[in-house]
Amino acid sequence: MDFRDAHNDVGALLPGKSTEHGASRRTALQAVLGLGYAAAAAPIMAQTAITTPGDGLEEGWVTIPSQGFDLPAYQARPKGKKHPPVVLVVQEIFGVHAYIQDVCRRLAKAGYLAIAPEFYARQGKASDYTEISKLQAELVSKVPDAQVLGDLDATLAWAAKAGGNTQKAAITGFCWGGRITWLYAASGKVKAGVAWYGRLEGQASAMTPIHPLALAGQLKAPVLGLYGGQDTGIPVASVAKMQEALAQGSAAAKKSEFVLFPDAPHAFHADYRASYREAAARDGWQRLLQWLHSHGV
Repeated sequence: MDFRDAHNDVGALLPGKSTEHGASRRTALQAVLGLGYAAAAAPIMAQTAITTPGDGLEEGWVTIPSQGFDLPAYQARPKGKKHPPVVLVVQEIFGVHAYIQDVCRRLAKAGYLAIAPEFYARQGKASDYTEISKLQAELVSKVPDAQVLGDLDATLAWAAKAGGNTQKAAITGFCWGGRITWLYAASGKVKAGVAWYGRLEGQASAMTPIHPLALAGQLKAPVLGLYGGQDTGIPVASVAKMQEALAQGSAAAKKSEFVLFPDAPHAFHADYRASYREAAARDGWQRLLQWLHSHGV
């Protein structure tokens, strides 16, 4: 996966440099961690970061038994609502930090039980890393797809026991999680997916044996792909390949759609980063809600 934009973001915090506001690297990292964001995602754009209040919600951390492991997950749901539909939320490369937690609260405000598992928990903590290259090499690359997909199955099972309506379940994910969204849409266990700028093709490996392009024809749930026309890591040509594959695929594949925001870069929904584009992010969010509703979630 191409993380050049993210590398640019963290460049100001490398040793020997100060942030644009003159703070030391240590002070900047302390500020980032104090705000609840992953250190490797710094610098944080606090002026655009959205914080959704938890009033009217039940929210917080839970433990999900999965594949012999106690998987931590953040969940939020409307207070007093019986059997809310379920949305699985799949993190970016940076783990379940403040932004992903806030996405869960936004979905809960819309009436959903939203759950974001910490998929890296067996391998380590994303919050321990201050450099994206090390985070990718030492943690993310060691998390196999099979483990993640099994954790999603376990999360749905937990949600059912916790009162969620898993007959009306969906999945959404960002960047790293956008790719996972496409994969899980082939499982037959969700009714819809929304993938935010997730990688569509790449080299197969033991950890990542198949990519969305190869699975396009086998989707069992329609996916809405929200992508940026200025994404340097996911070219428009890759999106076009996926569209062609979907058109030749299953009924769910043929119902899948893409929205390409022409002026948006990668991670345009990440309101805490410089890549944030408010108009595209708000438009994409409304499309997400409409997509879930139109597919019975």
